[in-house]
Amino acid sequence: MKEPGVVVIVPLYNEETVIADVVAGLRKEFDNVVCIDDGSTDTSATVAKNAGATVIQHPYNLGQGAALQTGIVYARSRPTTEFVVTFDADGQHRVEDVVGMLAVARQKNLAIVFGSRFLDRRTKPGFAKKTVLKVAVLITRMVTGLKLTDAHNGLRVIRRDALDHVNLIQDRMSHATEIVQQLANSKKRWREYPVEVLYTEYSKKKGQSLLNSINILFDLIVR
Repeated sequence: MKEPGVVVIVPLYNEETVIADVVAGLRKEFDNVVCIDDGSTDTSATVAKNAGATVIQHPYNLGQGAALQTGIVYARSRPTTEFVVTFDADGQHRVEDVVGMLAVARQKNLAIVFGSRFLDRRTKPGFAKKTVLKVAVLITRMVTGLKLTDAHNGLRVIRRDALDHVNLIQDRMSHATEIVQQLANSKKRWREYPVEVLYTEYSKKKGQSLLNSINILFDLIVR
């Protein structure tokens, strides 16, 4: 039986070649898959809708933080929402990890479960990206007080009572630290969960992985 109380939020920007598979994989487990199309200039929104997602469109590109906030507002508007999952659109996250994170949240009465690629050795980010992400972890710990091992992993499970504390105003990459800060301020119980991030040929060809990590550091330092 699918999870009626779970809303999966997928920020979406120009992922027309992979988003159908991402949505199809999620739809095997969850009915409520919501793609926030953040002003894509390709057919991402149409492809996602045809694959079975609910699609909410921004008229132009605002940034991933803004897309997440739109999804959070949508999820909070649904009285049946029990948990929200944040999930990337590029095929790097695994649905089976979401299922495991939700199970742990329920079994251990946790309000927040953060995915971490550094709790085991399955993920191979490469030396440069790993170094940047570890620096981001240190900065996030100083800012938020949470001792996370992977502060900028987009895979998260957030229970409704914790979600009510999240109101993102950072539109771009620094939203990742902002959401951790707001969840920390909620004082709700949390845990990390070991997940595998898949660095696919597609994501490598886009060349966005290391660049996004550097952008995170830039936003953290400047803002």
